[in-house]
Amino acid sequence: MAKSRLKNPEQYDALREKGYSKEKSARIANTPDSGTKGGKAKPYEEWTKKELYDKTKMIGIDGRSKMNKRELIDALRNN
Repeated sequence: MAKSRLKNPEQYDALREKGYSKEKSARIANTPDSGTKGGKAKPYEEWTKKELYDKTKMIGIDGRSKMNKRELIDALRNN
């Protein structure tokens, strides 16, 4: 993925330096809320299954339609 298409190229570079793959770094850097200060969102366990599904869809995680709530949470935390 070309850096010019990234929403947050600085975050992409930082993730690559930490050893993340190009795909995962790009996915994280292109998330609409990437780079914003965290700590204000409720934990995934308090999200509805629909909210989790919508987030995995936005990020581009495959196989989400067959996942239960726990699997959606794991996918968001590990992808």
